[in-house]
Amino acid sequence: MKNYNFLSFILLGITFASCGDKNNNASLFSFDESKFAAHYQSQETLELGILNPNTKEIDSVIYYLNDKKIGSKKGLEKLSFPLKNQKLGYQNLKALVFFEGESAQTTARIELGSNIQPKLLKYTVLNTYPHDIASFTEGLEFYKDTLYESIGLYKSSKLLKTDYKTGRTYKSLKLDDRYFGEGITFINDKIYQLTWQEKTGFIYNATTWKLEKTFMYDKNIEGWGMTNDGKYIYQTDKTEKIWKMNPETQKMVDYVNVYSGDSKIPSINELEWINGKIYCNVWQKDAIAIVNPANGAVEGILDLSGLRKFIQFPKAEVLNGIAYNPKTKSIFVTGKNWDKMFEIKVSE
Repeated sequence: MKNYNFLSFILLGITFASCGDKNNNASLFSFDESKFAAHYQSQETLELGILNPNTKEIDSVIYYLNDKKIGSKKGLEKLSFPLKNQKLGYQNLKALVFFEGESAQTTARIELGSNIQPKLLKYTVLNTYPHDIASFTEGLEFYKDTLYESIGLYKSSKLLKTDYKTGRTYKSLKLDDRYFGEGITFINDKIYQLTWQEKTGFIYNATTWKLEKTFMYDKNIEGWGMTNDGKYIYQTDKTEKIWKMNPETQKMVDYVNVYSGDSKIPSINELEWINGKIYCNVWQKDAIAIVNPANGAVEGILDLSGLRKFIQFPKAEVLNGIAYNPKTKSIFVTGKNWDKMFEIKVSE
């Protein structure tokens, strides 16, 4: 656990959560939480049972995890449920109790952490390039060997096509002053761009930059980072969640919670899909978390705080911006109002 704590500290300074909600006092029954652990991991088994302080005659109990039925038992017989393949994060428990011709329900929750010990990765700086200090970087991505950048702030938000070697801007599209530009990604020859608190996204033709559609978010969330795996779009919302979106409908189809050991990692920001993993900026941290998109487990941590010594602009803000160049097989990173962009190679 010491290694978990050290690596998680790089990302956020850990905040551990309790095992969850207390049961409804008005209920006749409650979960037997006496054997609940503060945190669980996926290799463990959850033992579920019901307390019956009023000695009602119980016929049967149906158990649910995140509103999905996981089993039923006669009377007060306990249920053993393996946690393998469950999402990381809070798991909502419900028991529907049938007794004396009536029914009642009770709820509780547990927290499922990651059993993966993240690797501390290292990097080599291959090249250093100029970066416009006026660019409040929110999104960074290569498309057909060219670097694109989404710039934030109200009245200053833009979509840029740039020559990363010189910092020269090939093309620029300014957003309406009411929008705060956020993450971008390219999929199916279209550009998707998020906005921060406006719950609005834009879809452009990747060649002409013609606006093809304006859409509203499927969930009541903020717009932060964005990437894709060639089929689905992934986006963040300032929490520990990474949402999975169908690009054709702009509907959210799933999500994962990002965890390093027993600690959730909030404020996941800019994203990049690299070789089957999601590389994540963590807001206010000069570090990148490498996340398994299937379950949200942090598998590696890249501490980039050493880049700060090369930044000369005194008002430079947080590290934000990850772009993978498949042609060079290298990663480009920068930050909000940074005067430099770095091309790096990552290794264990």
